[in-house]
Amino acid sequence: MSKVCGLVIGHSQHSQGASNADGTTEYGFNLSLANKVADEILDRQIHQLEIAKGVYVVLIERGSYRYLPKKINQKYVDFVISMHCNAFNKKATGTETLYYHTFLEGKRLATMLQRNMVNALGLPDRGIKPKRTEDRGGYLLRYTNATCVIAEPFFIDNPQDLMRARTSSGDRLVRAYADTILEYANS
Repeated sequence: MSKVCGLVIGHSQHSQGASNADGTTEYGFNLSLANKVADEILDRQIHQLEIAKGVYVVLIERGSYRYLPKKINQKYVDFVISMHCNAFNKKATGTETLYYHTFLEGKRLATMLQRNMVNALGLPDRGIKPKRTEDRGGYLLRYTNATCVIAEPFFIDNPQDLMRARTSSGDRLVRAYADTILEYANS
C-alpha cells in the first residue's frame, strides 16, 4: 500500500521566517531542501530500492498559518514533516523535533527524525519536544489529521550551524529526511 509524506516548507515567500546575516532565510533554505528530499526519494525509486517503492512526497507551501492544518487535511497524506530552522541569539546550536504531547505516532516519527538529523549534522541533540496546542507550533501539530512533526535541524542564525547544513552534512541532512520518510512509511 502506498504512503504519502507531506513536506511542509516552513514559512512562505511573503513571510520567510528566521534568517542568517548572509540573507539565507528559513523559507529559502527549506524550499531547496524539500525539493532535494523529494528528488532523493524519487532517485531511490528509480534505482529499484524495494523500501522506496510506493512512498511519495508532496510538497506543501505554507501560506497562512491559521489555515495550514486545513490545507494539509485537504491533501491525501499519511504523515507530515514541517521543515523549519531554529533561531535565537546567533550562538545557540543543536537539533530538535517537536510533536504533539499526546500523539504517540507523532512521538515515534519525531524520535526517528531526531535520530537521523543528529547523526547527519553532528550538532548537539536538543531532543524531541512535546508541545501543547497553546505552545508555538502546537496548533499545527494538534489540528493536522495526519501524524505531524516539526523539524528544527539547526539554528539558521548561527553561522557555524548554517555552514554545517550547507556542506557535506547538508547532503547527509537530505538523506536523513529521506531515510526517515522511508523508515516511517514502511514501519
